[in-house]
Amino acid sequence: MQYDVDDDPRRIQPDAVWAWLSTEAYWGRQRTRADVETQIAGAWRVVGAYRTDTGEQVGFARAVSNGVTFAYLADVYVTAPHRGHGLGKRILEQMIDDGPGRDFRWVLFTGDAHGLYAEFGFETPDTTAMVRPARGSQESPASPGSGASCALGSDAQRGLPAT
Repeated sequence: MQYDVDDDPRRIQPDAVWAWLSTEAYWGRQRTRADVETQIAGAWRVVGAYRTDTGEQVGFARAVSNGVTFAYLADVYVTAPHRGHGLGKRILEQMIDDGPGRDFRWVLFTGDAHGLYAEFGFETPDTTAMVRPARGSQESPASPGSGASCALGSDAQRGLPAT
Protein backbone atom coordinates (compact mmCIF):
# COMPACT_ATOMS: atom_id res chain seq x y z
CA MET A 1 0.00 0.00 0.00
CA GLN A 2 1.22 3.51 -0.76
CA TYR A 3 0.80 6.62 1.34
CA ASP A 4 1.04 10.39 1.02
CA VAL A 5 2.32 12.44 3.95
CA ASP A 6 2.00 16.21 3.88
CA ASP A 7 1.41 19.32 5.94
CA ASP A 8 -1.55 20.73 4.02
CA PRO A 9 -4.12 21.68 6.69
CA ARG A 10 -6.90 21.52 4.08
CA ARG A 11 -6.37 17.75 3.77
CA ILE A 12 -6.87 17.04 7.47
CA GLN A 13 -10.06 15.07 8.01
CA PRO A 14 -11.44 16.19 11.39
CA ASP A 15 -13.87 13.25 11.47
CA ALA A 16 -10.98 10.78 11.19
CA VAL A 17 -8.86 12.59 13.76
CA TRP A 18 -11.76 12.81 16.21
CA ALA A 19 -12.72 9.18 15.66
CA TRP A 20 -9.23 8.01 16.57
CA LEU A 21 -8.45 10.44 19.39
CA SER A 22 -11.82 9.89 21.09
CA THR A 23 -11.66 6.10 21.07
CA GLU A 24 -8.06 4.91 20.70
CA ALA A 25 -5.80 7.51 22.32
CA TYR A 26 -4.56 6.80 25.83
CA TRP A 27 -4.22 10.55 26.39
CA GLY A 28 -6.52 13.55 26.32
CA ARG A 29 -9.84 11.72 26.21
CA GLN A 30 -11.37 14.45 28.36
CA ARG A 31 -11.41 16.68 25.27
CA THR A 32 -14.64 17.22 23.40
CA ARG A 33 -14.90 17.16 19.64
CA ALA A 34 -15.09 20.97 19.71
CA ASP A 35 -11.84 21.01 21.73
CA VAL A 36 -10.08 18.82 19.17
CA GLU A 37 -11.36 20.90 16.26
CA THR A 38 -10.16 24.06 18.02
CA GLN A 39 -6.74 22.47 18.57
CA ILE A 40 -6.47 21.46 14.91
CA ALA A 41 -7.56 24.90 13.70
CA GLY A 42 -5.17 26.67 16.07
CA ALA A 43 -2.19 24.43 15.44
CA TRP A 44 1.02 25.96 14.16
CA ARG A 45 1.38 22.93 11.86
CA VAL A 46 -0.48 19.73 11.17
CA VAL A 47 0.75 16.71 9.27
CA GLY A 48 -1.46 13.96 7.92
CA ALA A 49 -0.81 10.54 6.42
CA TYR A 50 -3.22 9.32 3.74
CA ARG A 51 -3.76 6.19 1.69
CA THR A 52 -2.84 7.12 -1.87
CA ASP A 53 -5.60 4.99 -3.38
CA THR A 54 -8.54 6.18 -1.25
CA GLY A 55 -7.38 9.41 0.40
CA GLU A 56 -8.36 7.99 3.81
CA GLN A 57 -6.45 9.68 6.62
CA VAL A 58 -4.51 7.07 8.61
CA GLY A 59 -2.08 9.20 10.62
CA PHE A 60 -1.77 12.61 12.20
CA ALA A 61 0.39 14.96 14.22
CA ARG A 62 -0.02 18.56 15.29
CA ALA A 63 2.31 21.13 16.78
CA VAL A 64 1.94 24.40 18.60
CA SER A 65 4.79 26.88 18.48
CA ASN A 66 5.95 30.42 19.06
CA GLY A 67 7.08 30.26 15.42
CA VAL A 68 10.63 31.26 16.27
CA THR A 69 12.43 28.89 18.66
CA PHE A 70 10.08 26.41 20.32
CA ALA A 71 7.48 23.80 19.36
CA TYR A 72 5.33 21.27 21.22
CA LEU A 73 4.47 18.04 19.40
CA ALA A 74 1.08 16.51 20.16
CA ASP A 75 -1.53 13.95 19.11
CA VAL A 76 0.83 11.81 17.04
CA TYR A 77 -0.76 8.60 15.81
CA VAL A 78 -0.94 6.04 13.03
CA THR A 79 -4.01 3.81 12.94
CA ALA A 80 -3.27 0.19 13.83
CA PRO A 81 -3.87 -1.33 10.37
CA HIS A 82 -1.30 1.03 8.85
CA ARG A 83 1.50 0.70 11.40
CA GLY A 84 4.70 -0.99 10.34
CA HIS A 85 5.01 0.93 7.05
CA GLY A 86 7.26 3.72 8.33
CA LEU A 87 4.41 6.25 8.53
CA GLY A 88 5.26 7.40 12.05
CA LYS A 89 8.78 8.18 10.95
CA ARG A 90 7.55 9.94 7.81
CA ILE A 91 5.09 12.04 9.82
CA LEU A 92 7.86 13.11 12.21
CA GLU A 93 10.28 13.85 9.36
CA GLN A 94 7.68 16.08 7.72
CA MET A 95 6.80 17.80 10.98
CA ILE A 96 10.26 18.24 12.48
CA ASP A 97 13.09 17.83 9.98
CA ASP A 98 11.45 19.03 6.76
CA GLY A 99 9.47 21.91 8.21
CA PRO A 100 10.19 25.44 9.30
CA GLY A 101 10.91 24.25 12.86
CA ARG A 102 13.88 22.02 12.08
CA ASP A 103 16.17 24.12 14.31
CA PHE A 104 13.65 24.64 17.13
CA ARG A 105 13.68 23.17 20.60
CA TRP A 106 10.90 20.54 20.50
CA VAL A 107 9.09 18.95 23.43
CA LEU A 108 6.46 16.25 23.82
CA PHE A 109 4.96 13.98 26.44
CA THR A 110 4.63 10.33 25.58
CA GLY A 111 4.20 6.98 27.23
CA ASP A 112 5.64 5.03 24.30
CA ALA A 113 7.76 5.22 21.13
CA HIS A 114 10.77 6.65 22.96
CA GLY A 115 13.14 4.93 20.52
CA LEU A 116 11.44 6.55 17.54
CA TYR A 117 11.54 10.00 19.09
CA ALA A 118 15.22 9.53 20.00
CA GLU A 119 15.90 9.17 16.25
CA PHE A 120 14.70 12.78 15.94
CA GLY A 121 16.91 14.07 18.73
CA PHE A 122 14.48 13.86 21.65
CA GLU A 123 16.17 13.21 24.99
CA THR A 124 15.16 13.00 28.63
CA PRO A 125 14.91 16.60 29.86
CA ASP A 126 17.70 18.14 31.86
CA THR A 127 17.30 19.98 35.13
CA THR A 128 16.12 23.15 33.37
CA ALA A 129 12.79 21.55 32.46
CA MET A 130 9.76 21.65 34.74
CA VAL A 131 6.15 20.65 34.13
CA ARG A 132 3.03 21.96 35.80
CA PRO A 133 0.35 19.25 35.69
CA ALA A 134 -3.21 20.18 34.82
CA ARG A 135 -5.14 21.48 37.83
CA GLY A 136 -7.13 18.82 39.59
CA SER A 137 -5.06 16.08 37.97
CA GLN A 138 -3.06 13.56 39.96
CA GLU A 139 -1.80 11.94 36.76
CA SER A 140 1.79 11.85 35.58
CA PRO A 141 2.66 13.74 32.36
CA ALA A 142 2.48 10.58 30.25
CA SER A 143 -0.67 9.10 31.76
CA PRO A 144 -4.10 8.97 30.11
CA GLY A 145 -5.87 12.30 30.01
CA SER A 146 -2.68 14.28 30.47
CA GLY A 147 -2.03 15.39 26.90
CA ALA A 148 0.65 12.74 26.32
CA SER A 149 0.81 12.13 22.67
CA CYS A 150 1.91 9.13 20.71
CA ALA A 151 0.44 5.97 19.31
CA LEU A 152 2.79 4.46 16.82
CA GLY A 153 3.15 1.11 18.51
CA SER A 154 5.70 0.16 21.13
CA ASP A 155 9.45 0.29 20.55
CA ALA A 156 9.49 -3.51 20.57
CA GLN A 157 6.73 -3.65 17.94
CA ARG A 158 8.90 -1.51 15.68
CA GLY A 159 12.05 -3.57 16.42
CA LEU A 160 13.72 -0.77 18.40
CA PRO A 161 15.65 -1.29 21.63
CA ALA A 162 13.96 -0.17 24.84
CA THR A 163 15.06 3.26 26.05
